[in-house]
Amino acid sequence: MDLGISEELKEVREKIRVFADEKVLPLEQEYMIEIGVGDRWSHTPRQEEILNGLKEEARRLGFWNFFLPESQGGAGVSNLEYAHLAEIMGRSRLASEAMNCSAPDTGNMEVLERYGSVEQKKQWLEPLLAGEIRSAFAMTEPGVASSDATNISTRAVLDGDEWVISGEKFYISGAGDVRCKIMIVMVVTEPDAPKHTRQSQILVPTGTEGVEIVRPMEVFGRDDAPHGHMHIKFHNVRVPESNIILGRGRGFEISQGRLGPGRIHHCMRLIGVAERALEAMANRATERVAFGQPLAEQGVVMEAIADSRIEIEQARLLVLKTAWLIDQGGTQAARKEIAMIKALVPNLHVTVMDRAMQLFGAMGISPDTPLADHWTWGRALRFADGPDEVHLRSVARAELRDRDIRQGQSTAYLTPFKNS
Repeated sequence: MDLGISEELKEVREKIRVFADEKVLPLEQEYMIEIGVGDRWSHTPRQEEILNGLKEEARRLGFWNFFLPESQGGAGVSNLEYAHLAEIMGRSRLASEAMNCSAPDTGNMEVLERYGSVEQKKQWLEPLLAGEIRSAFAMTEPGVASSDATNISTRAVLDGDEWVISGEKFYISGAGDVRCKIMIVMVVTEPDAPKHTRQSQILVPTGTEGVEIVRPMEVFGRDDAPHGHMHIKFHNVRVPESNIILGRGRGFEISQGRLGPGRIHHCMRLIGVAERALEAMANRATERVAFGQPLAEQGVVMEAIADSRIEIEQARLLVLKTAWLIDQGGTQAARKEIAMIKALVPNLHVTVMDRAMQLFGAMGISPDTPLADHWTWGRALRFADGPDEVHLRSVARAELRDRDIRQGQSTAYLTPFKNS
């Protein structure tokens, strides 16, 4: 199992690091400050200037659509190779978008590329690949435990040659962005079918009559404008029958196909942010003096730095192994590991951010550093794509299934020692 990358891609990774650190990070704070200028849900002229300038530079450098194979309009890298690059992108909230590699667009583009019709690809995938529009994925609902996709209650009924959609979704990430032009909506079309074939995924343009943006949902008191996580109601929304993706009753199947690579992306970006926080911890510990000595000479601080380094290295290796397994045998071959990284990495991220905030004192929870914002992001990702408990359950069930296969092989471990 080789978890490394080629010398050529190492050079690309270093160039992305330079781009993120020298081009993107210096503009990040200015971009965020602009959110408070005018309408929070529209980009200011300066924000557009920043984003468009970064996108132009990224395209010029060839840093575009890394997440898709070359045959699908991407850069031709594997999941393992992309994982190495995603970590660097995670150093800045803007870097992924500058390279057209940000969620939820990446997952939606993968769905359209793998499962979309020629017409769907022409209408929606092409402008997404070009970075001209953005998108959302609408699955989570307020009235049911949406971590179990079979609970979804939003209905779509075929009326002639149109789907009529009625229901309610919330925490729909990206739907607040005025550039969000299309949603992939998880609905029930086959209520009497077996539970894993009741759902379908249907394309719904955001401007369709009957789509109501009820409110922006806050995360720890923040609305994450202009991206947003929106509460949406569908009031008898009509879309063409051809807007269904892959076919009736295939929604759960599509979701399983998109979540594996998506979790690799999320986890490696979080590791990238954790690395940035650890760098800040080391700098702070070296420069700050308390009780007559640098923080770096105090045992509790040294322990926090050491634990963070150890845990980041462990998490990175597990994510890279998972990406390698997906490359070798698809998401089915890595189901247990996909669940493992989703349970592990957001918790690691939150832990490292917490240590860093503690080291920075009151400044750590202020807007003067990105630490509190990053902590919030990581804590929220313990819910996104399913909460910790769902993934831990999956890991335990897989381990118990493996036990059945191994039964009898480890009985010697429990055999009492006999005196000779």
